[in-house]
Amino acid sequence: MADVGRWLYPKPGANTDTTTDPAHRQPFVFDDGKTKSLFFSLDQLQSRMNKDRPEVLEVDYTKTMMAFLLLTRAPRRLAMIGLGGGSLVRFCQRHLPHSRMVVAEINPSVIALRDEFLIPPDSERLTVLLTDGADFVRSHGGSLDVLLVDGFDHDGQSSQLSSQVFYDDCHRALDAKGVLVVNLHHDHPEHAVYMSRIQQSFGAGVFELASEEKSNSVVFACKSPDVSLEQFRERASLDEFSDELRQQLKAEFDRLAWLIQKTR
Repeated sequence: MADVGRWLYPKPGANTDTTTDPAHRQPFVFDDGKTKSLFFSLDQLQSRMNKDRPEVLEVDYTKTMMAFLLLTRAPRRLAMIGLGGGSLVRFCQRHLPHSRMVVAEINPSVIALRDEFLIPPDSERLTVLLTDGADFVRSHGGSLDVLLVDGFDHDGQSSQLSSQVFYDDCHRALDAKGVLVVNLHHDHPEHAVYMSRIQQSFGAGVFELASEEKSNSVVFACKSPDVSLEQFRERASLDEFSDELRQQLKAEFDRLAWLIQKTR
């Protein structure tokens, strides 16, 4: 019988019920030989890494989130809420050499898997903090070019990362032309509520684009009122980026441009 993979974490016999707080529970890690995946529950994939090419974005919604490059070509100050398996961290560290990234992760068990998922060590360009993402955003007033929010735990969408106060704080954390990028579950029962909160915080500059697998939708909320959905389509060219980045993102950006054209 072919080897279908193995669970690396939690270790056999480990006690996984040490806390009732969903933000601090032990994640699951599965290795199928070619990829290594992170789960917060056994039926909910959070991240997947190609073991031979760890810098490749394996999960569709992460490619959709990178469409912030169509609005901010060379961000210098990026922040991310939720480390997960580090897919976006690895990608940004490789392809955005002039960017400095700070990641806020509330779960120490996730950070403990940093080496398992080949997440680069802290440096002048990368800092990973053990902190509540809501507290982190509250402390950054008007300093960020891009803020990525991918905050899920064992119970799904994190409540403290989807409140009206949180989205108001996100707006304040961005500079005048900053962009908030939020990954949401499209079929979540509170999805419409979350969208309404983001729109209340950001006004007209809020655009929602479905990822290719459709279960996730990615929301782009722009602090500048002058940004339009049409700009995503007009700026879909990636000529100034590396061949490797274009190879990974061009198909997804072309799909988004087609999707936008279709809805006009």
